[in-house]
Amino acid sequence: MGKKEVTLFWFRRDLRIEDNAALFHALKFGKDVLPLFIFDTNILNKLEDKRDRRVDFIHGALVELKFKLEQLGASLLVKYGAPIDVFSELSTEFVINSVYTNHDYEPYAYERDNAISSFLGLNGISFKTYKDQVIFERSEIVKDDGQPYTVFTPYSKKWKARLKEFYLKAYPTEKYFANLYATLPFSMPGLSEIGFEKTDFTYCAPIVDQDIISHYTESRDFPAIKGTSRLSVHIRFGTISIRKLASIALAKNETWLNELIWRDFYMAIMYHFPHAMKGAFKPQYDKILWKNDPKQFSLWCKGQTGYPIVDAGMRELNATGFMHNRVRMIVASFLTKHLLIDWRWGEAYFASKLLDFDLAANNGGWQWAAGSGCDAAPYFRIFNPYEQTKKFDKDLKYIRKWLPEFEDFSYASPIVDHKFARERALSTYKNALQASL
Repeated sequence: MGKKEVTLFWFRRDLRIEDNAALFHALKFGKDVLPLFIFDTNILNKLEDKRDRRVDFIHGALVELKFKLEQLGASLLVKYGAPIDVFSELSTEFVINSVYTNHDYEPYAYERDNAISSFLGLNGISFKTYKDQVIFERSEIVKDDGQPYTVFTPYSKKWKARLKEFYLKAYPTEKYFANLYATLPFSMPGLSEIGFEKTDFTYCAPIVDQDIISHYTESRDFPAIKGTSRLSVHIRFGTISIRKLASIALAKNETWLNELIWRDFYMAIMYHFPHAMKGAFKPQYDKILWKNDPKQFSLWCKGQTGYPIVDAGMRELNATGFMHNRVRMIVASFLTKHLLIDWRWGEAYFASKLLDFDLAANNGGWQWAAGSGCDAAPYFRIFNPYEQTKKFDKDLKYIRKWLPEFEDFSYASPIVDHKFARERALSTYKNALQASL
């Protein structure tokens, strides 16, 4: 028998069959569409913790995705290896007429996709990509003169002005499920087969609590209450449609909609200003003489700084892979301003721990805290951890949950005095910025 001709659909940051742009196009214009996911060794080999919750999340999402496809008489082909090697192998097993996938905007993704596109092109296979994980991408929202925005508010105004039904309309993939490649279930590698271990994380499908979204404006800053959607990891891996969420936000809460716009904004910054992924968006901030004390950094990582709100946040991150957004700002400000440790150290630690880690948003958040980013907090804005606690955890519920020993004599003394640290930060920043003039 000859090889079967198929159209490949490559899942990446879009782990769902509902309202999936590239999957829709693959199903509408092709037949025998074979869904594929690749556990990319170029990414996995860089993960030091073999109990990484993100890998566990992806694996759990794939199990559910595979089940849904098998209910439709299809299946999910899951491979482990470098993408170029996987496509080379698949081209010997099938006659591949085209490969469909959704855009991915990170530096490695561009490099990978260019290599895959070249390989497929040499073999006469078309490589078609579509926008899916954002509402507006790249240069779709720019100033009237065509230049990219570097300030959020005017960007968000134009974003909202351009928002018409077309941009939020769902892709009706279900109309074309008959074009999926009919097959018996494929076997799927377990976590151990790709070099990882099961964690304490249990995958659950996304649940949109519209009541939380409706009250997000008044509840989002208080880490002790259930005031945020907790959908960030699902947005990160595309287990829910960004168009669906933006439609809900548009109807329910503009503050929550703004959070989705921040994602698009930081993605656009990454596209237009790739230097910001490695250094300060504002180059003069690269002249700051960081203290970079390894011992103090270790205490910050462990949640042993002697500042309860900071330590509670780091304990939550280490224990769960999640940290409340208000607390993320507090701990980032503390590391960069109180300890004068390079924001890139904190960015890298978050990158290794956050379940919802996203390069553009993580970089943007850290540079905002350090004062070095686009539209960042001014360098002289230094969060007072005690005042932040009074405002957002006055009853100490969040702190008591994650730091039960903070009222005991055994709890660590502050590793730096707030007043001293504030004055030192102001002086250090001021000197560096004046030197760059």
